[in-house]
Amino acid sequence: MESSFPPRPPLHSVLPPLILGTATFNTQYVTDPLSMPYRDIVARAIDLGVNCFDTSPYYGPSEILLGSALDALMNPQPTDATPSPVPLDRSSFKIVTKAGRIVMDEFDYSPAYIRYSVLRSLQRLHTSYVDLVYCHDVEFVSPAETLAAVRELRRLRDEEGVVRYVGISGFPVDVLCSLAEMVLSETGEPLDAVLSYGHFTIQNRALGLPWIAPDFDGRGAGSPLARLKAAGVGVVLNASILGMGLLTSRGIPVDPEPELAKDSPLAKWHPSPPELRLACKKLAALAAAEDERLESVAIRWALERWARVGAAADIGVCASTQSLKVGATVCGVSSIAELQETVAEWRGVMALLETPAVAEEATLARRDKVLAMVEGKFWPALGPWLDYVWASPGAGFVNTRREEDRGTAPDDGTVAAYDVLIKVVENSLQEDEAR
Repeated sequence: MESSFPPRPPLHSVLPPLILGTATFNTQYVTDPLSMPYRDIVARAIDLGVNCFDTSPYYGPSEILLGSALDALMNPQPTDATPSPVPLDRSSFKIVTKAGRIVMDEFDYSPAYIRYSVLRSLQRLHTSYVDLVYCHDVEFVSPAETLAAVRELRRLRDEEGVVRYVGISGFPVDVLCSLAEMVLSETGEPLDAVLSYGHFTIQNRALGLPWIAPDFDGRGAGSPLARLKAAGVGVVLNASILGMGLLTSRGIPVDPEPELAKDSPLAKWHPSPPELRLACKKLAALAAAEDERLESVAIRWALERWARVGAAADIGVCASTQSLKVGATVCGVSSIAELQETVAEWRGVMALLETPAVAEEATLARRDKVLAMVEGKFWPALGPWLDYVWASPGAGFVNTRREEDRGTAPDDGTVAAYDVLIKVVENSLQEDEAR
């Protein structure tokens, strides 16, 4: 069915290269997300030019908190200091969310649930449309289920106009490639986007191999990025560049026992084995010896290298000019300080890419120092843990969604309220035409 909505430009011309991830607005990362300065983080991101936000209903209260922050900017209240505040226009920023993953081990990719999830996201995010929706963590369901979900998201795009672009997300790179190939083969239309997480970091380079190898010949035949490009994927995004908290100065406690890991929510669910956590702790010590924080080095290396790899593999997005394409990255933060640090590193990367001939000496020195630390010290120190990938799903995984619940939408009023709203709008349009 042909869409009744305006033509969509290619996603690479719409999506910005730096996206604020809000998985951190969640108890998986912080003890109390409600106590985070989430409104200030979102407002400051807009001030700094970061105008795209990634979330998911799986991330606990993330959609609700992000929606509250954006709504406060779109509908600002007058104050004594600002009696006539200027509202933020919805068209000035992008919202990316996901559908299909409910909780840790529960998934429903049925068309009915996918539609319900998207409509609920619209309510939570205070918007009439979402710019991009991924099928969330596709490795946990069958290819047939993924295909059905993609078809429903495209129907929501073409018939209801509540989705602009459609993609998939997940952890195993080979699964992402196979599903992208399947979607193209079965539907004749490629995915707009693929979100890969944890596979292009200073510890795990799998998504970017062989593009970052010193002897790379520029062809990359059979590589993940070559496969995704051949499957027609418009944009491949890189997320979790800190390995979901693994590559930080604090790291993740080896022992998940409550007393030892009481200050680290990550310790209870992070899939990394204890030996990998220890290996990454050593990287933190190496960084400290160079007066650096591990996360600063990890962020800078991943941002710069992925920007270049994305451009070389032609799966990136347009940067400040339409002629410059760079790899797009999703970065999560839990404080304004982390946000500002990330943006500062990104600006240093862009200075090297946009005007390399006139880059400041300090910017060049920063690049050289990070490369030397990562390639000369970190990679040898990781030893067998370099490019290690844990299994996803893990052994014994079972989808806990009850059979009788699959294919049904919760009767909480979400779908009914939307359908009533659409009917009101349709009736109003018909009355206008009759006048």
